[in-house]
Amino acid sequence: MNAMTQPIPSTQTQPATRTGAQLVVDTLAALGVECVFGYPGGAIMPVYDALPQGQIRHILVRHEQAAAFAADAYGRATGRAGVCIATSGPGATNLITGIANAYLDSVPMVAITGQVAQPLMGTDAFQETDIFGMTMPIVKHSVVIRRPEDIPSAFAEAFAIAEGGRPGPVLIDLPKDVQQALCEPAALRRPAAPVLAAPCADAIAEAERLIAGASRPLFYLGGGIARANASEMVRSIIEESGIPAVATLQGLGVLQPDHPAMLGMLGMHGHRAANMAVQESDLLIVVGARFDDRATGKLAEFAPHASVVHIDVDAAELGKLRFAHAAVCGNLKASLAAIDFNIGEISAWCETTAQTRAANRPRYDAPGNGIYAPAMLKALSERVGDDFIAACDVGQHQMWVAQHCRFSRPQAHLTSGGLGAMGYGLPAAIGAKLAQPDKQVFAICGDGGFQMNIQELATLRRYQIPVKIVLLDNAMLGLVRQWQELFFAGNYSEVDLSDNPDFVEVANAFGIEAFSIERREEVDGAIDRLMAAHGPILAHVRIDPEENVWPLVPPGKSNAEMMEK
Repeated sequence: MNAMTQPIPSTQTQPATRTGAQLVVDTLAALGVECVFGYPGGAIMPVYDALPQGQIRHILVRHEQAAAFAADAYGRATGRAGVCIATSGPGATNLITGIANAYLDSVPMVAITGQVAQPLMGTDAFQETDIFGMTMPIVKHSVVIRRPEDIPSAFAEAFAIAEGGRPGPVLIDLPKDVQQALCEPAALRRPAAPVLAAPCADAIAEAERLIAGASRPLFYLGGGIARANASEMVRSIIEESGIPAVATLQGLGVLQPDHPAMLGMLGMHGHRAANMAVQESDLLIVVGARFDDRATGKLAEFAPHASVVHIDVDAAELGKLRFAHAAVCGNLKASLAAIDFNIGEISAWCETTAQTRAANRPRYDAPGNGIYAPAMLKALSERVGDDFIAACDVGQHQMWVAQHCRFSRPQAHLTSGGLGAMGYGLPAAIGAKLAQPDKQVFAICGDGGFQMNIQELATLRRYQIPVKIVLLDNAMLGLVRQWQELFFAGNYSEVDLSDNPDFVEVANAFGIEAFSIERREEVDGAIDRLMAAHGPILAHVRIDPEENVWPLVPPGKSNAEMMEK
């Protein structure tokens, strides 16, 4: 038996036959899966019948979307594919937002859906949807398993694809009759890890020529660094070369905010020092990033003086939006190791960027007695330290977290970047805490997004998952309101959430400890209480509904045209 082959563990000794559903559970265990997130239903019931016989922990969420978001966060936190399970029809379609979220942020995930029995497929049977076809644009791979004996190999391939190369979600659709059918299990054969081609020598040589000749070079750090587990390598290169750096939303944490080379996040809500450095640079060294429109602003005016060295595992990203003068494709670590970052004289450039950063440091002395959310979030992350993990919903609070929190590693900043899916924060925090039980996991939520998956308070209660929730309540859809104020002549259409429930009472009804604060002098005590809690807890934080996120690059404008408060 070679290293790629291993027996599937079985709870039975005689007879050797197993149902397809039992094979699913056996195979997941053999692949090292410890925890799955799901919700049962008719077409996936055989798998749920087999689950108690195995050793895999199942977390019953209260909505299938939450299962996908929790699996997504589990994948971000560990680098291993998170697993979510749902039944056919509405159960499967409820996973779609979470699958899309994982696809756009390159997160490893395996989504398992029940399907009606094969004779009924295509007949508009009860709870039948073509989830295979519906998800084709948002998965790396998908398969409908037709025979139970194909389950081990199909699952092994799914995990290899989800976790290999540029990670992403894989869908496995399981007809009910396949789950119920009997077969003799074969040994699990893991597919060999794909061998990525070595980076092109000519591209490496051109990258080194551009780096050696640059006088205003800048690292542009993206989420691919975390997916490749390359943060330490990138930090070492930056420290040895002295080249300043900016980061995308997904690249935050590769360098800590207080690192002397770190200029901050670039883009629509980026730091002025970061955006100005990009606009003035003569060389962008882009590592694991894709020139997203929220990062670049008006693409035609983005980094107008810069040549580009683009390093990425996905050849499709090289030259897709910005011409790469040196396109280095391959495993990120191997590519970085192959390049000599021998830079010329850049001390004047480093001094200029450092001065710009110093002159544009955020201020936290907001007037009044109300709670200033950026100051509270900064204080919270600094108090918790390297154990801090934040899972964010989408909106103003998401941008404040990105701008002001301290992250020791990119895996500590869990945010819906490409899709911008409200409702991500709470279920993502659940997935992150189960993946990293020794860390302090905070769900940072707005009042709008929180209510999209508020039912997951029941999941926290059932399993006593010690997630700390910071609910920033401005009784508004704050980011939409800000855009309506600035770009739609103050026409505040359908953003008023002043009829929000009493969130403390809601949390208490779910059996969750909760408290509310609204004055600045209460912040330190609230942080103390959050950190001391041994179980789940919610801090309801009332903030000013008119507070905006600054800076802001208006839509269609260059990053040099930032609006300030």
